Amino acid sequence: MAETLIKVDLNQSPYDNPQVHNRWHPDIPMAVWVEPGAEFKLETYDWTGGAIKNDDSAEDVRDVDLSTVHFLSGPVGVKGAEPGDLLVVDLLDIGARDDSLWGFNGFFSKQNGGGFLDEHFPLAQKSIWDFHGMFTKSRHIPGVNFAGLIHPGLIGCLPDPKMLASWNERETGLIATDPDRIPGLANPPNATTAHMGQMQGEARDKAAAEGARTVPPREHGGNCDIKDLSRGAKVFFPVYVDGAGLSVGDLHFSQGDGEITFCGAIEMAGWVHMKVSLIKGGMAKYGIKNPIFKPSPMTPNYKDYLIFEGISVDEKGKQHYLDVTVAYRQACLNAIEYLKKFGYSGAQAYSLLGTAPVQGHISGVVDVPNACATLWLPTEIFDFDINPTAEGPQKIITGGVDLPIAQDK
Repeated sequence: MAETLIKVDLNQSPYDNPQVHNRWHPDIPMAVWVEPGAEFKLETYDWTGGAIKNDDSAEDVRDVDLSTVHFLSGPVGVKGAEPGDLLVVDLLDIGARDDSLWGFNGFFSKQNGGGFLDEHFPLAQKSIWDFHGMFTKSRHIPGVNFAGLIHPGLIGCLPDPKMLASWNERETGLIATDPDRIPGLANPPNATTAHMGQMQGEARDKAAAEGARTVPPREHGGNCDIKDLSRGAKVFFPVYVDGAGLSVGDLHFSQGDGEITFCGAIEMAGWVHMKVSLIKGGMAKYGIKNPIFKPSPMTPNYKDYLIFEGISVDEKGKQHYLDVTVAYRQACLNAIEYLKKFGYSGAQAYSLLGTAPVQGHISGVVDVPNACATLWLPTEIFDFDINPTAEGPQKIITGGVDLPIAQDK
C-alpha cells in the first residue's frame, strides 16, 4: 500500500502545515524526498485552504482573499533529478476525502478576481455539489446528474532562479500597461500572504517577496486546469532544479473545458496517488519546453452532444481578428441563452458549463477575420431532453431554486 507522505487537517489552517506552500520559488525546501520509481500519496486542501463553506451564502466567495491561493502539497524531491531531465508522473488514482464528500463552484465578484463572463455575471455566486460515489449533483442546479472526472487543476515543478525572474519581469510588465484595471491583468508577488513551506526568518521574507503566484499556468506546468489529467494519466514535466520539486493541489471533481467560472470547477479537498520516474536529459532529447501528457483512459462515457458555435465577433457586434477567446466566450453565451429556455437562470447555466464534462474546441483559426470555437454540451447529463424539436423548448425548471448571490460591499 502506498504511503501517505503529506497529510492535511481540514480543521487546521494551511499556514500551519509546513508541507504546504502557495508560491513558486526555487528556494522552497523539499517537504519530502522519494526515490525514482516510488509510489506515494499526497493529501491536499481545496485551492482556497478551506475558505469556502458548504452553505447557502455566497459571501465567502465574495470575501475570499485571492492573494492566498493556491495551497499546494509539496514540494516532493525526487532523488537524482537534475535540470534538463523529464520527471514522469503517473497519476494512479485521485479521490475525495471521506470527511469532505462535497465541492463548490462559484463566480467571483468583478471587484475581486472577476472571471470569463464577469461583464454578464459581475457579482459573487456559489453552487454546492454533493458526491455520490463517482456521480455528483447540486441542490442549487436541479435536473442534472453526471459522472466526475477527478483531476488536479494544478501540478508542476519548481522553477529555477532565471525562470522565476523571467516570470516576474514579464507579468509585472503586463500589469504596467494598465495598472488600474479591475480585475488586474496579472498577479504580482505578495509577501504578506505568502506561505513558503518550511522557510522561516529572513530567508522566508526574501523568497516571499520574489515568489511567483500560483494563479496562471506557465512553462513548468502549474495551474493548467486540464480535466483529462485524471486517473491513469501520465505527465512529463521539465525539471529546472535539483530534485524537481513536484507540487500538486487544486483538485476538481469535475470541470468543463476552460474552467470558465474561475472559482472553479467543482473544487474539493482530496488525495492523489502517484508514481514518479525520470528520463535523464529528456528535455533536450525530445525538445520539450512545456509539459506533455498522455490522457486518462477513464472518461465519462457521454456520446450525445449539442455543439454551440462562437465566432470572434463580440456581444456588441465588434469584429475581432481571429480572436479565439472572443469566439469561445460567444459559444458559452450561446449555450447559456439556450439553457435559459428550459427554465434555468443564467447563473445556473453558467455554473453548469464550468462544472459539467463540457468540451471546448478550437475549430478554426485561419479564415480571416473570424476564429471559430465550439462548446460541446453533453445532453445525457440532464434529467430531460434538451434537444431542439418542432414543438419548441419546454420550461422544465420552474424556479424557486437558484445560486446564492452576494452583493458587493
